[in-house]
Amino acid sequence: MASNDIANRPPTLSQATGEGRGYTPETLIASDIDAYLDTHAHKSMLRFITCGSVDDGKSTLIGRLLYDSKTIFEDQLAALEADSKRVGTQGQNIDFALLVDGLAAEREQGITIDVAYRFFSTEKRKFIVADTPGHEQYTRNMVTGASTADLAVILIDARKGVLTQTRRHSYLAHLVGIRKIVLAVNKMDLVGHDQATFDAIVADYSTFATSIGIERFTAIPLSGLTGENVAEHAATMPWYAGSPLLAHLETVAIDADARQAKPFRLPVQWVNRPDLDFRGFAGMIASGVVRPGDAVRIVPSGKTTTVARIVAMGGDRPEAVAGESVTLVLADEVDCSRGDVIAAADAPPQVADQFLATIVWMSDTALTPGRGYALKLGTQVVGATIQPPRHVVDVNTQAELSAKTLQLNDIGVAEVYTDRAIVFEPYAEGSDLGGFVLIDRATNATVAAGMLHFSLRRAQNVHWQSIDITRDAHAAQKGQTPKVLWFTGLSGSGKSTIANLVEKKLHALGRHSFLLDGDNIRHGLNKDLGFTDTDRVENIRRVAEVAKLMTDAGLIVLTAFISPFRAERQMVRELVGAYNFVEIFIDTPLELAEARDVKGLYAKARAGEIANFTGISSPYEPPQNADIRVDTRRESPEAAAERIVEHIMGVWSHDL
Repeated sequence: MASNDIANRPPTLSQATGEGRGYTPETLIASDIDAYLDTHAHKSMLRFITCGSVDDGKSTLIGRLLYDSKTIFEDQLAALEADSKRVGTQGQNIDFALLVDGLAAEREQGITIDVAYRFFSTEKRKFIVADTPGHEQYTRNMVTGASTADLAVILIDARKGVLTQTRRHSYLAHLVGIRKIVLAVNKMDLVGHDQATFDAIVADYSTFATSIGIERFTAIPLSGLTGENVAEHAATMPWYAGSPLLAHLETVAIDADARQAKPFRLPVQWVNRPDLDFRGFAGMIASGVVRPGDAVRIVPSGKTTTVARIVAMGGDRPEAVAGESVTLVLADEVDCSRGDVIAAADAPPQVADQFLATIVWMSDTALTPGRGYALKLGTQVVGATIQPPRHVVDVNTQAELSAKTLQLNDIGVAEVYTDRAIVFEPYAEGSDLGGFVLIDRATNATVAAGMLHFSLRRAQNVHWQSIDITRDAHAAQKGQTPKVLWFTGLSGSGKSTIANLVEKKLHALGRHSFLLDGDNIRHGLNKDLGFTDTDRVENIRRVAEVAKLMTDAGLIVLTAFISPFRAERQMVRELVGAYNFVEIFIDTPLELAEARDVKGLYAKARAGEIANFTGISSPYEPPQNADIRVDTRRESPEAAAERIVEHIMGVWSHDL
């Protein structure tokens, strides 16, 4: 074996623990901890991710960086020694991957599943590194890690070259705004440190990178296991004249100054009101610089004022910059709450409710176009619906493919509609007000991450027209409070029967009402819709919009729809307003509804003649907290109708 090969082998367990190799953290920690902390406080911070395909050596490389930067303490080395013996893959040598792969499932399989964050530092800089999964199944976790990174280290196994997941991760890194790319061609020791192999991989990657808009990247040949070109130049690759990886990470420029040069933005996270004499607005500054006396605008309301004080830990500040968390005290008592943005008065962000966005779908359950999701952007949380994608992107060819929905790991472009206007900026101008996540209302799980590109033309050019005769004026003329009575239940439960009785009683009392029945609506307004989950969602959305317009006219609106999904009923509640929405659950067991089967639908569904039939081949999600529940086994339709009318008149009971 050549002497260079011996020198570049990974350290043995005994060497790591001090028997043959000195390994001590910075002595300043023990001698003067205050000086050590002060030194670190003034270092710049670089956040980066490692990504690539399976078994490219991401965890091993990070472990090696931690080891070579001497940020592993004695107890960690002892644990690493024990773990390397028990589950390691390097015999008597250190298995650096175990420093990062913390989950039991990761160690058992030798793969990364979750995003692992690690902190380390050198004399020149502090680092936070995210080890992201290589498996396509966990691409969503890679997006999570990339969302806050300044730089991406794309690893390639020198034996395998550029793979599909290499392309996918490069595309995603570029998509989320990472412009500093390091191409780390790993495991060069396994290809004999061959320059031709390295050059061929760089040429292949360069062709792909250019096709997706990556203008430049830094290529480094290295071995995470042996440490060659990680912290020091490798004698085994004299043909490489560039910097080792760690030296490059220490010197690469950080775009902190660029964020400060942008207009001031502070998304309000919390209104701080400890007593009657203090009212401040707390949050992290997304961009720009702020000083007392600066003119600011509250968005979306548009109210203007000036900054009176900047309060932070330690007292008032004369200035605050992007990345700092502060509390602003304003000169005037303006309306401002969580979700609003305090911005430079002369350069405020945009406000809109319809957008074009790129969406990375991260859920095993596919997107249902038209279904209501929660959209979180900065400190704003609103209801949102996603239209069918315009296209999805093939990351290998960048081809735009047609699709009706988004599946796990799909990257698509679609229109996003929010239930109220939100403050935003294009993602290219800033991720704080341009990046969002979608949350499933039923499970509270994050299902997608997205990047807003621009507001749609309709959102920019179509504005609410001021109308003199308001909703309140219509209601006062009719002498009633507009309501939406939303009857939900299985087919055959008695929704239409009870709703019809309620309207007859309201009419007899002189109330102004209108009944929207599910079957009748499908003969006209919604005759173009079928009964798939997507069409059911659109059916309810259209009915909700019509019901809202009718309540604006001062009417009491009754709707009789199966409306099988809780998320859609919640969407209607939010659209018309919780105070105006009454959810009425006609609780009839499936066996009783099927026994009635007035229209013969259940029999056809059982025979396979009707697809997507609720209760048989499509689910029904009963209300968990209905405003009124009608048990048709115990209460007659007439009695139920009477009780519902009592609710409208202000004297009612929730249940029998």
